[in-house]
This record gives sequence, structure tokens and C-alpha cells, in this order.
Amino acid sequence: MTASATSAGYLDLPPEQRDYATARIAVLPCPFDGTSTYGKGADRGPAKLIEASGQVEFFDLELRRKVCERGIVTLPAVEFVDDDPAKAVAAIEAAALPAVRDGKFLLGLGGEHSVSIGLTRAVRAVHGRFSLLHVDAHADLRAEWHGSPYNHACAIHAIAEDDRKATIVSIGIRAVGEDELVYAKERGVHLFPGHTLRHRKEWIREAVALLEDPVYVTIDLDGLDPTVMPSTGTPVPGGLDWWQVVDLVKEIGAKKRVIACDVNELKPDGVNHHSEFLAAQLSYKMLNCFVDPPRKASARPARKPAAKRSAAWRPAKQPAEKRSRKPVAR
Repeated sequence: MTASATSAGYLDLPPEQRDYATARIAVLPCPFDGTSTYGKGADRGPAKLIEASGQVEFFDLELRRKVCERGIVTLPAVEFVDDDPAKAVAAIEAAALPAVRDGKFLLGLGGEHSVSIGLTRAVRAVHGRFSLLHVDAHADLRAEWHGSPYNHACAIHAIAEDDRKATIVSIGIRAVGEDELVYAKERGVHLFPGHTLRHRKEWIREAVALLEDPVYVTIDLDGLDPTVMPSTGTPVPGGLDWWQVVDLVKEIGAKKRVIACDVNELKPDGVNHHSEFLAAQLSYKMLNCFVDPPRKASARPARKPAAKRSAAWRPAKQPAEKRSRKPVAR
């Protein structure tokens, strides 16, 4: 693999920053939407996100970073022969594997959430076991849906079964079936339901503390509230706001070693262009937080070692204070 897509691709970078040989990051568009069951159109998400990314500032004001200087190559979009999700998963894995083997940090762009199955399989083939941090309105823990274990409603179940010992933390869940709750308990999936987060002040710290290095992060954009992100196929009220997601991403980047990530379920609607820009801005924020982040030294000053004392040294005894006894009144 030696070339990027024909266009300038993600962020509309200059040629010297999108050369495959030197790029630290590889962006893989996965425009698959074969199994979505409500709002169709997530297959147009990757192209629209990449188009919007051309308006994102290279310099992240909050983080004081410009990770694009490490190089970001946009790979050719994965091609799909039909709507068969099993074939799609295999095609995505095959497309992602060379870049991961070449040491690139992988950013996958969906498409429906089933694209994460193929992406994670490619990452696991190279890096081995990883923890999964999952942001979503839905648990996606169904063993099968509409006749397939690779349906978008089964994405996290498939990943969980690919490695049953891997840690999985799911954030912002607001729509889940009873059978999914049973599976989550049996498998040990850590669920942070959306309705509980407003009462848990330390939920970000608690969630990130559960993860073991290395970490893969998958963000389904319907994990955000529809007032913030309306352009998804299955919007659910009560989701995360922008700063909650950013704070979560920052905490992961500061405390864990992230090896790959994806953003999926953007469904462009031709009206809410801010959704496309939000998805692009979020994906770049993730890269700035996750890719070779600067590690801050502890601000706590080092303690000076206590001076050694001679074994013969003993504190001088002080004479006992003499007290005069007062007569007791009778």
C-alpha cells in the first residue's frame, strides 16, 4: 500500500503530510450501511465527515497540539459487493490490516456500527488483546438480529465473543433489550447507562479506571444527545453532550494507551451540516488525545530524604517537672 485516496482526504492536508510512507495515522473510510433498520444513509457518512474535516483547524486550542504534523493518510474507501454484513466485516478487516501491520494508528470511519467488528479484528491480529471503550445509545449486545450475528445491533456482542477475556466498558446506553442485560452480566460487560450519569460525578474516572492497556475506542454518534447530534440513524434522547464526550476522550488519552479508534453512524441529512462538522471535529480531537500524547510529569515536588541519625544518638532526657501537691479541701 503506497498511496492515499485521489483527493486530499481527511483534513485536506498538504501532500507532505499525507504520504503513506511517513504518516503516523491512517484513516479508513468504511461506507457500509447494509443492516441498519431505521434511518438509512450511514454509508454516506465517511465521505461527508472527510469533506467537513477540511474546515477543521489543524491546531487544537484546548490541547495545544497539532497532531496532523505526524502525518495522516486517507486510505481508499472499502468497497462492498452487496449488503451481506459477513462479507463487509471480512472486507474491512482485509483493508485495515496492512496499515495496522505497518505501525499506523488506525482511525476507522463508518458507516453503521458493524464496521467496528472488522476494524477490531485487524487491530487484534497485530496487537493482541485490548480493552474496548464503547460510547453509544445502544448496547449492541444482541447475539443475532435479522438473521445475522454481524448486524449493527450485534457489533459489541461480536467483539466481546472474539475475545471473551477482554474488558468492555459501554458508556451512555439508553436503549437495551432484556436479553442484552442478561448477556452483559454473564460476559462481564461494564454498562454505564445514560440515565445514571447525571447522578455520578466521577463516572468518567470510574469508567476509564476499568480499562486495561492497550485500548480501542469506538464512538457511535448516537451516544450523543440528538440536540447535539441529530444526524444519526437511530437517535435516542438523554445522550451525552459535547463536553462530556470531550472530557471522556481526554481522560482516556491521559491515562491509557490507545492503539486505534473509530467514529460511526453519521447519517447526513442535507440539513444539519453541523452534525458532519461535529463528527469531524470529534474525530480529530480523538487523534490529538490518543496519538503519542505528551505525558506530563507529576507536579508534586520530590520529597527530600530524611537525614540519617547515628544509632548512638538519643534525645536528651528532660528533668521531670516538680509539682507541689495542694492540700485537698475537706
